[in-house]
Parts: sequence; C-alpha cells; structure tokens
Amino acid sequence: MGSTDGHTHQRLGRLGGIALVNLATLTWATNMVLARWLRDDVGPLALSAARYAIASLLLAGLLQRRPPTERHLGRDRWLLVGMALSGVALFTPMLYLGLRFTTAVNATLINGLGPLLTGALAALLVREPMSRRQAVGAIAGLIGVIVLTWGSAFSWQTMQSVAGNLMVLAAVVLWSLYSVLGRQAMRHRSALSTTAFSALLGLPVLLLAAAWEIRVLPVRVSPTLILAALYIGVSPGVIGFLSWNAGVRRLGASGAMVFYNTLPLYGALLGHLFLGEPVGLSHLIGGMLIVAGGLWAARGPS
Repeated sequence: MGSTDGHTHQRLGRLGGIALVNLATLTWATNMVLARWLRDDVGPLALSAARYAIASLLLAGLLQRRPPTERHLGRDRWLLVGMALSGVALFTPMLYLGLRFTTAVNATLINGLGPLLTGALAALLVREPMSRRQAVGAIAGLIGVIVLTWGSAFSWQTMQSVAGNLMVLAAVVLWSLYSVLGRQAMRHRSALSTTAFSALLGLPVLLLAAAWEIRVLPVRVSPTLILAALYIGVSPGVIGFLSWNAGVRRLGASGAMVFYNTLPLYGALLGHLFLGEPVGLSHLIGGMLIVAGGLWAARGPS
C-alpha cells in the first residue's frame, strides 16, 4: 500500500512539474513576441532592467513571508551569483538583442536546442546524466523543432540575420547554465527564494548597463510600452521564473529542459496570432512531436 502511495505521489509530482514548466514556456513565448514588437521603442538592456526591477519588487515582497533561512544568502551564495549572471544579467539582454535582428519565430525555434545543451551541461558540471528516456524525448522534440523550421517561411536558409540567430543561441546556452545551477541551489532552498535572489543579485548589473544604453538608445515612452513592460515584469519575470524553478525542482534540469521544446510551439502559435506569421501542417506535426517527446521523457527513468 505504501509503495502504491509512493508511486502515485511521484506521478503527481511529475505531472505538476510538467504543468509548471509549460506555464513558464508559455509566458516566455509571449515575452519573445513582445520583445520583437517593442524593438524600435526600447533597447534590450533597458527592457531587461525594467523587467527585473518590477519582478524583483514582487519577488522581494513574496520572500518576506518565507522563513528567515530563506531570506538570507547561505553557503550556496555562489550558485545564486552564477544564476544571477547567467540567467538574469546576461541571458535576457542577449535574447532581447538577438530579437532586434531576427524574428520571434526564429528565436523560439532556436530555443528548441535548449534540452540537448542543458543535458550536456548537467552531465559535464554536476554529473546529472540524461536517462535514455530523456534523451529519446529530447531528440523527438528536436526533430519537432526541425519540422517546424523546415516548413516555416522563416526557415534556417532564409533567416534575415545570422548575427541575431547566434545571439539567441548564446542566450540558450546561458539559460541552460542557469537551469543547471538552479537545480543545485534548490537542493537547499525553495524555488521562490532561489528565483528572488537570482533576480535581486542580477538587477544592479542591469540597471548600470541600462543607464549607459539609454544615452545611446533613448526610450520612446508610451502607454503601450508601460503596459507591455509591466506584463513582462509580472508574467515572464515572476510567474515564468517561479514556475520554471519549481518545475526544475520536481523534474530535474534535464527533465525540465525536455519541455523547453514547447517554447517553439507556443512561439509559432503566438507569432501567427499576433504577428501574422504563417502556421501550417509542418507546425502541427512538429508541435505533436515536441509534446509527445516531452510526455515520454517525463514518464520517469527508463
């Protein structure tokens, strides 16, 4: 009986992790669409700083309700600093900079390489090898990304800027590193504490960089920009990060990154709805492969 309850609890934990990481990738897909849409109104550093200024205020308020041990830096401070640098100070500006030169659909498609990169980094840095099931799921998801790319008008052969695509690829590597470090940090603290400290530690770097950028790329302030910045700060900045880190805690870095492949799926759909980019049969087939690969990998170890 106890064994059955344990398996049920484990399965529910995995399902909860699946829901959390999918919520995160959905919010991040909206983030990419908005960043592409706002590229002529605000620079990547200023938008990143606005995002994390809003997110940090909200996260700091939530953190005040946590136990005292959650509100202080501990022995894992260098893990949190690494997360702040990789996932906050570098990842977001690099992504937004890339989106100035390439499309939102291209960016989300490139992000489909995240699971393989995270699995490689997890194995290299923390000896968290990908299981056979996770590897198969990641490969299925990658095939889905290739199908999406091949059938899109914005294919690899017709990408507008190689530089922008390479920037997005660099951002994916940084995010993979953030996920691996987050997995280690959350062995000792909650997802909320981990997310809050990584944002708070990375914010000063972004504010200094944004102050310099505004002198070169002035911000075109408008009600639309303010509302968009508020959304980016609350949804991708707080809800997305908290959901992702909570999902990583349940599924592991490699297991969560398998579902990172849903980002191209959501990105293609949102790009079609809000940017008028086409969605055809290849998107449907690729999306099915992405989802199926994620579900297969999340069933547990082979």
